[in-house]
Amino acid sequence: MNSFLSKSISILLICASITSYSQEKKAGTSKTKKTEPVAEKLDSYDMKFAVKGLKEGTTCILANYYGDKQYIKDSAKVDAKGIVAFKGDEKLPQGIYLFVPPDKKYFDFVVDEKQMFLIETDTVDYVKNMKVKGSEENKFFYEYQQFMSKKQKQIEPLRELYKLSKSNADSAKLILKQMEKIDEEVKSYKINFIKDNPKTFVAKLFKAMEEPEVPETPTLPNGRKDSTFAFRYYKSHYFDNMDFTDDRMLRTPIFHAHIKQYMDKMTAQTPDSINYEADYLIDKARPNAEMFKYMVWWITLNYETSKIMGMDAVFVHMVEKYYLTKQATWLDSAQYVKIAERAAILKPLLIGKYAPSINMVDSTSKRVSLYDVKAKYTVVIFWDHGCGHCKKEVPKLSEIYKTKLKQKGVEVFAIETENKPDEWKKFIVEHKLDWINVNEPDDYNRAVTKKFYDIYSTPVIYLLDENKIIRGKRIEAEQLSDLIDMMEKEKERKKEGNK
Repeated sequence: MNSFLSKSISILLICASITSYSQEKKAGTSKTKKTEPVAEKLDSYDMKFAVKGLKEGTTCILANYYGDKQYIKDSAKVDAKGIVAFKGDEKLPQGIYLFVPPDKKYFDFVVDEKQMFLIETDTVDYVKNMKVKGSEENKFFYEYQQFMSKKQKQIEPLRELYKLSKSNADSAKLILKQMEKIDEEVKSYKINFIKDNPKTFVAKLFKAMEEPEVPETPTLPNGRKDSTFAFRYYKSHYFDNMDFTDDRMLRTPIFHAHIKQYMDKMTAQTPDSINYEADYLIDKARPNAEMFKYMVWWITLNYETSKIMGMDAVFVHMVEKYYLTKQATWLDSAQYVKIAERAAILKPLLIGKYAPSINMVDSTSKRVSLYDVKAKYTVVIFWDHGCGHCKKEVPKLSEIYKTKLKQKGVEVFAIETENKPDEWKKFIVEHKLDWINVNEPDDYNRAVTKKFYDIYSTPVIYLLDENKIIRGKRIEAEQLSDLIDMMEKEKERKKEGNK
C-alpha cells in the first residue's frame, strides 16, 4: 500500500469532533440525488457517496487510517448520477475511513460490519449536510459531529469574550460558567450515548477519547500534598478506556496519537524507562495478533530511527525480546536474519559499553592502539579525505579541538577510512591536523573496524571517557564541548551527593 495524506490529526481535534477538514462555507444548500443502498451481500462492500458539488468523472479516493498514517484502499469516479461507488468482493477491515476528493478536503466515516450504505452530503459543508442510509454507526457518527459543530459555534465567541474580560473578574467568571455549561453538555451527550448504545463502535471511540479524571491530591503523613500524585494517577489510568484487544482502533486517528503521547511525553526519555513502558504496552496488545504486531513493529522502527542519541538501546531490547524469540511471526527467515544482524552490530556500541579496540598505523607508519591513548576524553572520528562533508567537518573539528576541547583534556583519534596514504598525509599537513591520525593499510582489517563501529558513511564521531566507555556517538563536532560540560557537571553532582 502507498502512503497517503501526510496531514496529521491532533488529539485536540479528535476530541472536538473526529471530523474531517471541511471546505469554505457557502450560503444555502441543495438536495443531493438519492440512491438507495443495495441489499447486503456476504463478504463484500458497496459504499455509495452522493456528494453535491463534485463533477462527473472526478476521481475520488477511499483511504483508511492505520497507526499514524493513511493509506489508499480504493478509487472510483463520480458517475452521471453524481454517485461515487466503492465496491469490492471482500469486506474491508473495520475502522475509520476517509472519502477524499481531488482537493484533499476530505471527510471521515465509519466502516463496520455492515458495509453497504449510502452517504449523501454537499461540498458546501460536509458535516452539516450529511445524511446516512443503511448504516446506524455512521448515523450516530454524524449526529455527534453535527452536535459538536453547534457547540463549537456557541463556545467560540465566549472564548473571545473571555480573553477580553480577564481584567474584569466578575465578567470573566460569568463567561467561564457559560463555557463550563457547554462543556458539561458535551460530556453528558457522550455519557448518555455510551449508556444507550454500549455495543457500538462510536461508543468505543467516545470512551477512548476520555481523559482520566484525577481525584483530589491526597495529603502525605508530613502534612504536605503529594506533588507527584496527579501525574502518577493520570499516567496509570491513561489507557483505562482504550481497548488494546480491538484492532479496529488501529484504523482510527486516536490509537497511535495516544501511544505517542504516552511514550514521548509521559515516559522518561531514557532507554530503561522506554523499554519498561514498551513491554507494558505490548503486553496489553498481546491478546490481539494485529495489535501486537503493530506495537512491536512501531516501537522497534521508531527507536531504531530515532534521532535521540542512545535510543538504539531500545531497538536492541526489542530485537532480543521479541524477534530473536520468534514472536514476530510475520517476518520471514531472511528478515529475521537481517534484523538480528543489525542488533548484533549495535549492541556493542550502545552508550555505556566499552569501545571496540582499534590498532592502526599513524602517519609515521607506527602502530597506535586506541586503548593506549591517555586522555580524560577521547574523540574518535571516522573520516575520508575525499568525502565532501568530511572536508568541511574535519577542519571544523580541528578548530574546536584547538580552542575548546584540548584544554578540557580531550584527545582526538582520527581514523582515515580509505587507503590512499599520500593524499591522506597531504590533507593532514594542509589542514594542520594536530592530533592522532591513523589509517589501516590492510583492506580486511579496515573493513572489520568499519563494521565493528557501524561505519556506512562519513564522518562519524564517537566520544569516549577516560576508560574508553562510549558516552556519545554520531554527534556533531559543535555538540562535543557542551556534552563534555554536561558530563562534568553530572560528575560534580554525584560527588556532592556522596558527601
